[in-house]
Amino acid sequence: MTNHCCGPGYASPAEAMTAPREKLLYTIAIYTGTGIQKPDYLCTIDVDPQSSTYSQVISRLQMPGIGDELHHSGWNACSSCHGDASMERKYLIVPGVRSSNLHIVDCGTDPRNPTLFKVIDGAEIKARTNLSAPHTVHCLGSDIIVSMLGDAQGNAPGGYLQLSKEFEIVGRWENSMGSIKFGYDFWYQPRHNVMVSSEWAAPNTFMPGFDLEEVGHLKYGREIHLWDFEKKEPKQTFYLGEDGLIPLEVRFHHNPDSSHGFVGAALSANIIHWWKDAAGDWQWEKIVDVGNEPYPEWPIPIPGVISVILLSMDDRYLYLCNWLHGDIRQYDISDPHNAKLTGQVWMGGLLGRAPEVNGVKVTGGPQMIQLSLDGKRLYVTTSLFSTWDNQFYPEIRTNGGCMLMVNCDTENGGMEIDPLFVVDFGKEPNGPSRCHETRYPGGDCTSDIWV
Repeated sequence: MTNHCCGPGYASPAEAMTAPREKLLYTIAIYTGTGIQKPDYLCTIDVDPQSSTYSQVISRLQMPGIGDELHHSGWNACSSCHGDASMERKYLIVPGVRSSNLHIVDCGTDPRNPTLFKVIDGAEIKARTNLSAPHTVHCLGSDIIVSMLGDAQGNAPGGYLQLSKEFEIVGRWENSMGSIKFGYDFWYQPRHNVMVSSEWAAPNTFMPGFDLEEVGHLKYGREIHLWDFEKKEPKQTFYLGEDGLIPLEVRFHHNPDSSHGFVGAALSANIIHWWKDAAGDWQWEKIVDVGNEPYPEWPIPIPGVISVILLSMDDRYLYLCNWLHGDIRQYDISDPHNAKLTGQVWMGGLLGRAPEVNGVKVTGGPQMIQLSLDGKRLYVTTSLFSTWDNQFYPEIRTNGGCMLMVNCDTENGGMEIDPLFVVDFGKEPNGPSRCHETRYPGGDCTSDIWV
């Protein structure tokens, strides 16, 4: 949705929930790490149930080079620009983690057939900012900031790249990284003058694959950081310890007045909740603890590996994926201090509990998710990162990834995999590829921020 009289996006989360049903998805697909020497690409998927091409890939935009490892993406404008008639949610910024290239994709001129508008060369970013490995993209009013996970040589902690609305490099956004050791995801809540950032590892550590010993050697994160948003510098750090090993995706409530937020700690398989108390001090607690499961091929029980979390637009439900176990969970967080499990479905994973869907046996586990604005449909993809995919799910090389849809009960809680929707990336024209993050043309639960 683009409202040219008052800028892009929605006036409030409540307005977003009443938007028309999504008809298109933009989903990242990769050949990096598959052995197929083809460029990664952006898929357009038809999700209009009245369409003759429902649940099919209707266009593919290849990137100019090979080996980008497209991963996450973000819009040039979101609901933080609501009221600014000069802004339009038209361009999707699609970074390559390995190449550090930023691909600016025009999704507005012809939404069913996006085109490449511009490429910001990774070598130029490194030369001008000493940053590499772009990850999360957020609109910042008129400008755009991108979390960069490493320096030009692939060492931590990296920093934040700032782009102008014309997609020119402004420089580094932050004034200081303080004592931050690693970077990953971030989210800001300007009414509380706060940004939260999380930690993965240095690109030189995570890119070759996962080594458990490196966690013990403190090469993976276990802290989240609260920033003074206006001063652009970290203000407070929460050391999460064993409860917070590898804290990845961070989410504030969509309500801009709220101070409540959440992070999924991947290796600990916990959900950490933070908030500002009555005295104005920030606090944190563990509200979900997923137990390890026995697995005959491992000498120790395997953790769930919470790879992603997401909040419904009304802030009632939190969704998470256990990438190794293979389950997707829905929690009622109406009371954010007391998460209640209300739904669970299985999709892939190592535990062997997932059914086939439309004849497709899922390889990999539930990894990235995107929820419809009304909260009723959850789209799920299966690839985490190419080297990690190959390590934990080697058959994904030949089987490819897939996308499923989960129907969500927004009244009483509950989830069910839709038996009629599947996008099988194992049957792509150039061979099996893998799918990662998804965006909607009109904005979604993980890109829109209100100011």
